[in-house]
This record gives sequence, C-alpha cells and structure tokens, in this order.
Amino acid sequence: MKNTIKIPNKLFSLHQKKLLLAFKNYFTFMKIAIIGFGAAAIGFIEKVKSSDIEIHIYERSKDIYSSSISGIRADGKLFVSKEMGGDLDIDPDLQKKLVDFWIEKSGNGNYETGSSFANMDYYKLFYSKGFMPILSDFYHLGTDQLKQVLFNIYEEYRSLPNIHFHFESPVSQVQIEGNMVTLDYDGAFDKVYIAVGRSGHKLVKTIIGKYPQIVLDSTKVDIGIRFELPNHIVEDLNREMYEFKVKYKSKTGYMVRTFCNNPSGYVVTEHYGDFTTVNGHAKIKGKSKNTNFAILTTVQLTEPFNDPIGYGANIAELSNMLGGKRVILQTYSHFVDSKRTKNLYRVKPTLDESKYILGDINLAYPRRIIESIIDFVENLDIVVPGVAHPDNLVYAPEIKFYSNSLNNQEFKNLKFIGDCSGFTRSIIYATAHGYIMGEEILKDL
Repeated sequence: MKNTIKIPNKLFSLHQKKLLLAFKNYFTFMKIAIIGFGAAAIGFIEKVKSSDIEIHIYERSKDIYSSSISGIRADGKLFVSKEMGGDLDIDPDLQKKLVDFWIEKSGNGNYETGSSFANMDYYKLFYSKGFMPILSDFYHLGTDQLKQVLFNIYEEYRSLPNIHFHFESPVSQVQIEGNMVTLDYDGAFDKVYIAVGRSGHKLVKTIIGKYPQIVLDSTKVDIGIRFELPNHIVEDLNREMYEFKVKYKSKTGYMVRTFCNNPSGYVVTEHYGDFTTVNGHAKIKGKSKNTNFAILTTVQLTEPFNDPIGYGANIAELSNMLGGKRVILQTYSHFVDSKRTKNLYRVKPTLDESKYILGDINLAYPRRIIESIIDFVENLDIVVPGVAHPDNLVYAPEIKFYSNSLNNQEFKNLKFIGDCSGFTRSIIYATAHGYIMGEEILKDL
C-alpha cells in the first residue's frame, strides 16, 4: 500500500505541480517503468494516468514519430471480436470502449467500418466449402492517420507531471532484486511492465534466460505469404465486409488463415533488425488498384522445441539471403510449380521495386508450409473465382511471431503486457491487456 497525496488540477500551474511531484517523491510513492510505447503501454497508461503513480516510459525509438510498433504504425485496424485477437477473454464492451478511444484520438473521427460474415449467405457459402468464417466488427483508421493519432496520445500523456518519456533508451537488462526491479540505468522501480511487442523479442529472450520458469508455452509461429491481386476479383467481398477472415484445415493438417486484408491497399516491408518481412496496409484517402492479404500457416511444434521466434527468424533470414537483403516476389503459378519468376504479367506490385527481387520462395520455405498455402488458395478459388489466377502475386517472408506465453503470476513486480506476453495479437486486445493490468495496480494503491 502506497501513501498518496492528491493534487487538485485547477489549483496549480504545471510548474507548481512538478514541484509538488518532486516533493511527493521524497516519500515512498510507487514508481514504475514501462518498456516500450505501443498499444499495451497506452492501455495501461490510460487507466492509471490520473493516479499518483510515477511512470517512466523507455522507448528505443528516437522520437514518437519513429515508434516501432507495427500495428499502430501501419494500417490501424481495430477489431471487436471474441474469436480473434488473442487468448484472453476480453469483454466486447471493453473492446468497443477502446475502439472509441483510438478513434477519438484521431481528432477528426474518420474511419472505415464493416463486419466479417455478418451476412449469413456468405457465411454459409464459405462454410460449405470447408472454411471456418470468423465473426468480427472492424474499424479502420488508415495508415495516413496513425502518426497523428499516436502524436495526440503522446502529447496528452507527456503533459502530465507524473509521466516521463525516455526516447532512445533501449533496455537490455531487467533484474529482480528483492521487492524492486532494476534496469540498465535509472535505479530501481516498484514494478516494471514489459510492453515491447513481438519486435522486442531479444529483451524478452534475455529475461527468459534469467527466469525460465515464467514460460508457459513456446511452440507456435505463423509462417506464410502476402498475396496481392486486382481489386475486381474480390470487389464483392471487399464491398460486403472489407476484411474477410477465414480459417481452413489444409490437407497437410496445418491450419491456414487469412490476416490483414487491405482493399485498394499497399504491400510494405517491416524491418526487425536482423531481417525484413512483408506486411500490408491501406489508407483512408490514397487508394491502389490491388487488394492484399496475408495467408498464414500455423506451425505448432512439440518438445524439445522452445524457440518459435528463432525458428521464424531463421526462415526470414534465409529468404532475405536469397533475395540479397530484399523480400522475394513470385507469381502464383511459379510459386505452385517451384520455378523462379523472371517476368510479371498483368498484376503490377504495389511494393516499391527497390524492395523486392523476383525469385522462388520454395528455396526458403519448408515444403509442407508451401503445400498448405497452395491448398488454401485452390479451395478459396472455388468460392472466389480468380484468386488462383497464375499472375497474381506472392511475397515472402510474411511471419507473425507468437511470443512465448508468459506467466504473469510468477513475480509480483515484473509483468508482461500486450503481444510480448504471448496472449494478444491485435491492437485492441493489447490495449485491453494493458488497461486490465492498470486496473490491477490501482487496487494496490
């Protein structure tokens, strides 16, 4: 239990409040650190910002515009669903509340919306062909708004006297010392919240090396491709639901799913330090003539396997090696026939030419994953004719890392929130996880 001193907002200037905060810190008030400034950190801060907790946020990026959180930086899809987004039971009302929070921070209220398989005719059609349709409501902010959204949130938080940002401050060491937790620098904290997302796997791996007992599960990774085709092939689907999400159990036994559909969108690259992958996004205003979406194969391995991120990273690095540090682009027919693509035909890539090389993805990917993706596309073509046209485009690598599922009950003063915890895989679920953990810390005050 920490003593608290309330500071009435209207009675003091910002300078006076900072002086009072310094006075407060002479006593034993709770001081916490958050590593990373993404969706989970934002959800946590939003819940506790009005408390007397002294909050320090450490972000490796040089400034707010360079924030390394891909879900916030690119596309900005927000979902309300009980069937996707993570392995936590998040109340749909809280999900919608947090969707409204993100939309409000845009400053203009502009977004696109739709529902995946609310139309039962579509649901029955896909179901009859062996697909598992996923129900969800979505809200799309668009890449072109995201920087302003994040900046608006940052500006509000940094104006509060109890919140302190530290940019260009990568954390590499976290150590539990009795009732306190220490970082590389800046002394000790009552609690530390790791919120580095999946891109912060190196820090998480270091912590697991010290405290291996926190790992609950470490066997899963999604490996696949980014598929691009002309809008007219999927225009009815795009018009009906914008984002269609399905799963399919392939003939190999692997579960395959769609992810991040972007009507009139763009293929982009993501950099993880040691390797580069592909992703997709769409804008509210600038539209292309193509639609892109991920086709991902879930690989669930068993003991002694315990490094899903390392496995996926090795495949990504091999792909980059073959591509001369670029991603690989291949036509669908060549992908099926294991032939290197040398020329494109009707479908023009939206990814900048300098970022890809025409090649053969089969040289980098395990054959069972390739066969699973082909099986998925061929069956999807039955429902949506034209998906399997030979000159549609396939990009690789596209890999979605599942962080190790980590036990937040192991330590009272060290917690993992958002995607790096292994329990969330979306902006809203990550935000909600942070928000719920914020509720828990308030109970200790």
